[in-house]
Amino acid sequence: MALAERLYGSLIAPYGQPGIEGENTTLAETAASFNLPDAQVLKNCFVPTSEIIAVEETELNKKQRNTGKWQKMAKPHAFTVYYVKKARNHRWRCSDVTFWCVDEHLCNQWIQALKELLEMQKSRPKQLLVYINPYGGKRQGKRIYEQKVAPLFSLASISTDVVITEHANHAKDNLLEVNINKYDGVVCVGGDGMFSEVMHGLIGRMQKDSGIDQNNPKAPLAQCNIRIGIIPAGSTDCICYSTVGISDPVTSALHIIVGDCQPLDVSSVHHNNTFLKYSVSLLGYGFYGDILKDSEKKRWMGPMRYDYSGFKTFLSHHYYEGTISFQPAKHTLGSPRDKDSCRTGCYICKKSEQQLAEQKKECGLKYEEDEEGWKVIKGKFLAINAVNMSCACPRSPKGLSPAAHLADGSADLILVRKCSRFDFLRYLVRHTNQDDQFDFSFVDVHRVKSFQFTSKLSDDNESSVTDIGKKRFGQFCRDHPACCCNIANSTWNCDGETLDSSAIEVRVHCQLMKLFARGIEENCKDEAACSQSSVEQLL
Repeated sequence: MALAERLYGSLIAPYGQPGIEGENTTLAETAASFNLPDAQVLKNCFVPTSEIIAVEETELNKKQRNTGKWQKMAKPHAFTVYYVKKARNHRWRCSDVTFWCVDEHLCNQWIQALKELLEMQKSRPKQLLVYINPYGGKRQGKRIYEQKVAPLFSLASISTDVVITEHANHAKDNLLEVNINKYDGVVCVGGDGMFSEVMHGLIGRMQKDSGIDQNNPKAPLAQCNIRIGIIPAGSTDCICYSTVGISDPVTSALHIIVGDCQPLDVSSVHHNNTFLKYSVSLLGYGFYGDILKDSEKKRWMGPMRYDYSGFKTFLSHHYYEGTISFQPAKHTLGSPRDKDSCRTGCYICKKSEQQLAEQKKECGLKYEEDEEGWKVIKGKFLAINAVNMSCACPRSPKGLSPAAHLADGSADLILVRKCSRFDFLRYLVRHTNQDDQFDFSFVDVHRVKSFQFTSKLSDDNESSVTDIGKKRFGQFCRDHPACCCNIANSTWNCDGETLDSSAIEVRVHCQLMKLFARGIEENCKDEAACSQSSVEQLL
């Protein structure tokens, strides 16, 4: 039996109160267990080895050696274990406990055993490429990394190559040229825009190396096996919040250190057989597109520009006429109206991915070219939103689609038809409370694997997307009542960036990339129940 499989030791874990005998201190392949005093009561601390950050030999200073029980020890020896401590609201912190004993050989055995266990954690990164956006959000990216993240990476013996971005697309262009194989992952420090830049660079690099033409909307894309870590430091951190449960730099750094892995769906956006963008969170036309377009003119306002532009756009109350055609995601198990939120180890994501793979294997190319399963909706819309995840954030804890899944190969297509300002306000308010935000007669939601949109007033009528729409669905109905609203083309909001074309073709690629995350963990209602649950899972 290897030393790391099971080790008992007569150690003392002082944790502020020396003299606690450690006969219950044990080390197994799956977890370490030891007693800690909590409010004068011995509390068993059960830490999975996958959540131990580091172990270091500790030099006791003279003051420590001359206190309490340690005065009787000729030369006490010690080591410190750093581990993940889970707090409320999905927040993680680095905690530590120092063990002392008189037997130097026993102390070294424990250090060796713990380091042996950490070496067995093959998913942990050892070399990372870090991109820092010093201008995003409140311009705190560099400070956040240096003060909060870099010390943790150093503690965990992770080597880093740091690049401070100097202009737009710096990270994207760099990823197309750098020797990516020497890294175990790429970390971006910034907001959703910085993540999007790194994602486009990585996916583009993978397709380039695989000889895949990104301009072909039906091309099966090569998966990215290199994980991306997100250190939130931007104006919006929707992707981090939706995949971890909180926008906190330390929590995200610890997820990277322990080597978590969360697959993620990515949507490709094309116009006229030309690749435009990839999207992982929100693809919005109408309301959210107008907000972004207006806010881009007011960058001098900082993050406040989104509130101002949002209020202005709500008052304008523009609607847009067009046609949406989509293929329902028949391979998925869930639906947008159910209560099954995507959580750590999501069963729906796993089964949906398996069923999608089986369908592709059975149908082959015919599955990709299937014209029979398309559905068509024409109308006047205040907003058209397609989301690959819940898009949750502190202001909207449930997001735009609470039951959207991170890795099931589908997107939730939300159609908000023309309605009164008051009804639209009711719909927007639902994003901030627990009520069903789809429970309105003017709101439709569909789980899809691909869709196309054509605006009635599209200025590119010669595009293939428009031609497909005309061929498949006929001419638009041009009889509509007069309205005071200005009917014109809106702008697509693609993960916080505008798209030039209103006519687009979108396709979801199942689990195209991976993040250093584990999805949002279930909340335990009380710490005792959470601790008991963790023990039962590891026994």
